[in-house]
Amino acid sequence: MLRLTCPYCGVAAEETELAPGGEAHLARVGPEGNDDAFHAYLFERENPRGVHFERWRHAMGCGKWFHAARCTVTLEVFGTYPAQTTEPPAHIRAAITAKRPGWAWRGLS
Repeated sequence: MLRLTCPYCGVAAEETELAPGGEAHLARVGPEGNDDAFHAYLFERENPRGVHFERWRHAMGCGKWFHAARCTVTLEVFGTYPAQTTEPPAHIRAAITAKRPGWAWRGLS
């Protein structure tokens, strides 16, 4: 079972206490966006085999949204961090690189 630690309240919660929110760090499309950009935002998401950054909500706890870095194959969690963070923190990227040399995500490694 997947266990994530909420970065706000510090509780290590099982996935039954959390609500998934999809891919993290998406660029939202505003009113100035065209139909193609809105379609891409809604339907063209990454679904990698390996390292992925996701949004989660601590539904049965503090109720706050946060981001998690994990491997979709092994369910290994590399870390969690607040949802207001615009890109994965350096310490989480370093933890991923230590276990998955050569990984890349949207120009980060």
